[in-house]
Amino acid sequence: MRIRKAVLPVAGLGTRVLPASKVVPKEMLPLVDKPTLQYIVEEAVAAGIDEIVFVTSRSKRSIEDHFDSFPELEAVLERKGKRKELEELRKLQTMAKYTSVRQAEPLGLGHAVLCAKELVGDEPFVVMLGDILIPPETPCLPELIEVYERYQSSVLSLVPLPPEVIPTYGIATVEELGSNMVKIPNVVEKPPLEEAPSNLGIYGRYVLTPDIFELLEQTPPGRGGEIQVTDAIEMQAKAGRCYGAIYTGTRYDTGTPLGLLTTSIAFALQRPELAPELRDYMRKALSEQ
Repeated sequence: MRIRKAVLPVAGLGTRVLPASKVVPKEMLPLVDKPTLQYIVEEAVAAGIDEIVFVTSRSKRSIEDHFDSFPELEAVLERKGKRKELEELRKLQTMAKYTSVRQAEPLGLGHAVLCAKELVGDEPFVVMLGDILIPPETPCLPELIEVYERYQSSVLSLVPLPPEVIPTYGIATVEELGSNMVKIPNVVEKPPLEEAPSNLGIYGRYVLTPDIFELLEQTPPGRGGEIQVTDAIEMQAKAGRCYGAIYTGTRYDTGTPLGLLTTSIAFALQRPELAPELRDYMRKALSEQ
């Protein structure tokens, strides 16, 4: 079955970027001239996804509004002859089908994924975390989907991690299959460094088979009293139904103020209309230090 849907869990409080995220969802904070979340939706669409499922909360209404139509604004752009801006708005509204469901309480990533059960149905789907950006020049979703199509099992994006951050990630035990592809017999959530089975961390992109929902329903709260998706994936792994693709391309973490700032600069430097003046400003600013 072709993978058509992506679940984007965006109900979190964004405490690492307060006070900016007090009333503006962290996923809507801008990178140059687009909110972070739009880049992630565009990544999904480029990989062949045609339905986006947002798992939101009551403070995240602006996410749904951003991807909805805005007839008044369109009329103004039409009247002023701003065709480029109008086309960009309409493309945003039509490049995928958007649905949403609310997560009433912040009970963990596993619970957020479970909230999407009725909208996903009995088919495989992608999960994409909202503070991890993968640039279009080095995508990882196509490779995950390719591995799924080969093995019809859940597939995790894995990245090599430095020792100091290993205790903050889900870590995989792996059996190499060649060409950056591995079988995963076990995963553990945020292990102490001395207990980590490898240096390969689960990094923000998943292909999950629909049996994950039943497993999540059976999963008790884990660390922090939250339902961890890693615990349910561990059951799939032990049953021989979990694989991984090791990603070595460029990646950005926008979950901190510094991450937002450096990612925005990196994206702006890729824009021909912005890069020259930005470089000039940076040279001047550095020379005045």
